[in-house]
Amino acid sequence: MNSKYKILKYKSQNTSKVEDLVSIEEPLEISIKFKENDTFHKKTISITMRTPGNDSDLVKGFLFNERIIEDIKHIEKIESIGKKVGQYKLQNKILVTLNNSKNVDIDKIKRNFLTNSSCGVCGKTSLDSLEIIKNDKVIKSLPKITHELIMQSPSLLRKNQSEFFKTGGIHASGLFSNDGNLVAIREDVGRHNALDKLIGHSLNKRILNPKSQFITCSGRLNFELVQKVLMANIGILIGVGAPTSLAIDLANKFHVTLVGFVKESSFNIYSNKDRIIIKN
Repeated sequence: MNSKYKILKYKSQNTSKVEDLVSIEEPLEISIKFKENDTFHKKTISITMRTPGNDSDLVKGFLFNERIIEDIKHIEKIESIGKKVGQYKLQNKILVTLNNSKNVDIDKIKRNFLTNSSCGVCGKTSLDSLEIIKNDKVIKSLPKITHELIMQSPSLLRKNQSEFFKTGGIHASGLFSNDGNLVAIREDVGRHNALDKLIGHSLNKRILNPKSQFITCSGRLNFELVQKVLMANIGILIGVGAPTSLAIDLANKFHVTLVGFVKESSFNIYSNKDRIIIKN
């Protein structure tokens, strides 16, 4: 979703007034509704900045990745609520009704929440908190992908982005099969939102197959992105930018293959190189 803005463009020592397409960024308030002691309760659990569109996928992926739900079936209903507000007349609130809320512990959610709306969290306590909700590692030997596919995947991702070529200001995450096919793609101004949308869509369509799939993201790779692919049991995460130290630590701890700085003829492997087939 984008909008036109009038700007002043400088080029070759000249200025001109032009219209430019800009990616829309709007807040999204996520609340859950659940039953406790035969009484329904409603709690707001997050406010994130996102690109409007595919909000349902975003919420499904977010709830699954944060282990507020353990199965997509635990969502009974997702509805946009509240008045249409702002310049674009959008409903920026979503209410998720859970049909299996016996394990919902709001105090635990607040205490152990792993992400915020912008850049994730840092610190060793994050790794310790993650082990509470994820105590199994991904399959260490699968999938296997070639080094050529690693270098090709970012350009395949860009070619299939609908918004990037319009605005240049939006991130994407793509689910690829190990034979090079793009299975699904989602875009958002936030890298973490794009990945939540992708995982939410993939769970809903039941197209996730960790034994033969990997994920490529635009931008840098941080703890938060590794956490999300880990929750989906995806063993390979590729990005065009640099990883953070905590992202590498997390990838090593749970056997995720982390690849960064991907260019047309080079890339860096930061963890678990055995999944990558390098042909001489």
